[in-house]
Order: sequence, then structure tokens, then C-alpha cells
Amino acid sequence: MSEKERVRGRILPREKGAAPLDVVIAVMAFLAALALGASMLAQRQAEGWREGLSGRLTVQVLQPDHPTATRNMQSETKAALAILRGTPGILTITEMSDADAEKLVEPWLGADAMVKDLPLPKLIDATIEPGAHVNFPELEARLKTVAPDSNVDDHTRWIARLQSLANTIIYAAYAVLLLIALATAAAVSFATRAGLEAHHDIVALLHQMGAHSGFIARAFEWHYLVSTFMASAVGAGFAAVTFLLAGGLEFAGVEAVPFLPPLGLNPQEMAWLLAVPAVSGAIAWATARLSVLAALREIY
Repeated sequence: MSEKERVRGRILPREKGAAPLDVVIAVMAFLAALALGASMLAQRQAEGWREGLSGRLTVQVLQPDHPTATRNMQSETKAALAILRGTPGILTITEMSDADAEKLVEPWLGADAMVKDLPLPKLIDATIEPGAHVNFPELEARLKTVAPDSNVDDHTRWIARLQSLANTIIYAAYAVLLLIALATAAAVSFATRAGLEAHHDIVALLHQMGAHSGFIARAFEWHYLVSTFMASAVGAGFAAVTFLLAGGLEFAGVEAVPFLPPLGLNPQEMAWLLAVPAVSGAIAWATARLSVLAALREIY
């Protein structure tokens, strides 16, 4: 640290009332880190949904509503399997068992005996060869000729809906980050003005001794840069601990909520939380500098 930096550090001793500002900054950094983590979780889950559903199709053979339902349902399923095996571009075909179909509805209905009495459809899961083009309307029309109680789902509608949901969460998180950045700038601006007023005699003396406005501004900007960075680091650290605890709930014996993504961040995502104190410090530095220069222009 140079002599000028040491002098600037002694110009503004830390005020006794600075703790409330540090708490506010730490809380805002905590919320910002949570919002940033939520956006990364939503993006990761959207990519998982897209990878899991793209390149696949599901054929449902519904149970006909007449006395020979079981026999006709089985024959329609076999006919649908034959159509799929003869369709170019389809790589693998798997007929799901009744037990597998019951497991799919367990998160909604539970695992009691009532599930076994439901008219569940026969499900056929098929994967499409990468780069292959399958004419889904034509395939569905061919299936209808041999299995009138069937339909084809290529998951494009679900992928679009899930991506839309993920985008909504991501954009909402970005909006929260923007609001927190504005609140941080407002808090630092208010604190800077208050600091100028509290150290008015020192600032006036420096100005009379010939100190330039830039020298005085650097004293304030360094002061709030360091304090904001440290408080934001504490808030981001608490957010990181929160994500670590949330990610460890399953290891602690807490059963995961169906259809919700894991709430823990991986190491690469956790590293992005370091951006919170860095950006907060930059906001504090710029805000303090602009506020001091504007105030000095008004005073002198």
C-alpha cells in the first residue's frame, strides 16, 4: 500500500454507526446470491428436461370402454409395437410394464391399492436416432389404423412449457438482482452523503489545503468499496452455506420433493456466487465516487 493510500485510509475513520449499513448490505448480498443460485438451478433443470425429453416419443394405448377391453388393449399394443419397429429413424422401443406405469402416478395418487384399479394406458417409450426425421402426423395416422385408442406424444409441447417456466424463473431472478443492485447503490449513495456531512470539517480543510476533488473522492470510494465488499462476502457466504445445507438434505434422510430439482449447487455454480461481492464492491465504488464528486461540485 502506497503512502497516499494510507493517508486516504486515515482521512475517513470508520464510523460507529456503520454497522447497520453493513447489515443491510450483507442481507441484500444474501438475497442476491439466492436469486443468482435460483437462476442457475432453473437453467440447469431446464437443460436436464430438454435432454431427457428431446429425441424421444411416447405412444399411449388407452383402454377401450367396452367389455373386451383387456384383450383389445393388448392386441392394439402389439400392433403399435410392430408399426414402431418398422418406422425408419426409431432407434429403440420399450414397452413399459403395468408396474412401471403405476410408479409414474404414485407421486400424485400414492402407492395404495386404488392405483391398481385405475384404467391406466399401455405406454411405449421410443428413442429417435440422432439426426433422423420422423413424420409424427403420418406415424400417428398409421398407429390409429391398427390401434384406434392410441396417441403419440413427441414431448415438444412439454419441453416448450418447461422451458417457458424456467425462463420465467430466470428472468424473475434477474429482476430481483437488478432491484438489489439499485438498492445497494441507493444505500451507498445515502451513506456517502452522510459521511461527507459527518466529515465536513476534514473535507473543507483538505480542500483549503489544495486537495483535488479526485483525491477526496478516492478516500470515500476506497472506504465504501472495502466495507461493501466485506459485508457482501459475508452475505454471499451465508447463501453458499444455505445451498450446501439444501443440497445435503437428502443425505440427512429428508425425502426429496417429487418433480423439484435438487436445491444444491455444484462447485462450478457455487463459484459464481463470488460475483456477488465483486459486483457489490464495484457498485459501491462507482456510487461513492459519483456521489462525492457531485456533492463537492455543489459545495465548492
